Amino acid sequence: MPKIRSSKFSRLTVLGLVGLLASWVVSCTTANVGTTVEFWTMQLQPEFTSYFQGLISTFESQNPGIKVKWVDVPWAAMESKILTAVSAKTPPDVVNLNPDFAAQLAGRNAWLDLDAKVSPEVRSSYLPNIWQASTLNGKSFGIPWYLTTRITIYNTDLLKQASISKPPATYQELAQAARQIHDKTGKYAFFTTFVPQDSGEVLESLVQMGVNLVDKQEKAAFNTPEGRAGFKYWVDLYQQGLLPKECLTQGHRHAIDLYQSGETAFLASGAEFLKTIANNAPQIAKSSTIAPQITGNTGKKNVAVMNVVIPRSSKNPDAALKFALFVTNDDNQLGFAKAANVLPSTVRALSNRYFREVPANASTVEKARIISAQEMQKAQVLTPKMKDFKLLQRAIYENLQAAMLGRKTVDQAVADAAKQWDSR
Repeated sequence: MPKIRSSKFSRLTVLGLVGLLASWVVSCTTANVGTTVEFWTMQLQPEFTSYFQGLISTFESQNPGIKVKWVDVPWAAMESKILTAVSAKTPPDVVNLNPDFAAQLAGRNAWLDLDAKVSPEVRSSYLPNIWQASTLNGKSFGIPWYLTTRITIYNTDLLKQASISKPPATYQELAQAARQIHDKTGKYAFFTTFVPQDSGEVLESLVQMGVNLVDKQEKAAFNTPEGRAGFKYWVDLYQQGLLPKECLTQGHRHAIDLYQSGETAFLASGAEFLKTIANNAPQIAKSSTIAPQITGNTGKKNVAVMNVVIPRSSKNPDAALKFALFVTNDDNQLGFAKAANVLPSTVRALSNRYFREVPANASTVEKARIISAQEMQKAQVLTPKMKDFKLLQRAIYENLQAAMLGRKTVDQAVADAAKQWDSR
């Protein structure tokens, strides 16, 4: 009897284990089939719809247990939309943001810490200085995606009318050209915005002029001779009538509008805008060509980074990371860079001959691509990554505006901006 009982017990045990195993396999299969990664991008439809449809289809075929739901969000709506989703703990799984805004939420611990998730080998495939742009307090919160670096797009007809033989390379030369263009044509050399919520181009210009914005403790470091000289540069241009008055109220979009209407000679923008100009203002496009980015005495060049982040409250963090690394791998970065006329953030993709060799009879767009890639040798993210970065921009821009309007001296504006930031 003991022997029979043992046999019956063994048989029942085996059958039970088989049942449990079958149940586990079924439940795992069901879980895998039901895994959906929600992916938000910023204003990439409809121009790149076919690219992303192909990208997602390839990923799903390689990962049969995962589906991807792509949601494209208008640029202006992204910040409020992701803030709401993160606060409600109903975020997407992968989000396309820029490090400036993402850093603000990284300071609130909103994103998955990637240092323990991404191996050193994988991390080393990205440009080191670009990976660093998505770190805060030594922790990695984002994976680099595509890049743009400014070039100078300029109207050759306006330069001829102003008797200028070559475009300016430095801010000092830009000020001289601005006077010459205004005197001889009645038009402006360029437009830049001092609206606190908009572009950080003016902040970047200060860094290019040798200004340190903050110290290691994130205290104001710009109340210096270099800082006062940087403020004075912009105040003088405005008070001499060499900047459009709407630079105090209009954003960067106005710079594009003015250039496309032939009212300015220079546009500091990414190479991707050349196609926009060709579509919107074909006559201006015909007289447009390109030059390297204007910089200060430091020689520093800017780069703008777009990354992807994974919310800490994602329900599918592992699948999300797998998809994020797929979107940003060498081959897919090269493919998107070609489709969107941007730069990739991986070492291998950027070293591709597509970014090094100028074709015979190259178009302006093709020349711009090569110049942009070459600038990456000196390019860096010029502004600090801090959760309160927008408050720093507001403090500097508001006080710069006050000085431009004659309400403060330059020295007072610099001192007040530093005080405003340090007492935030």
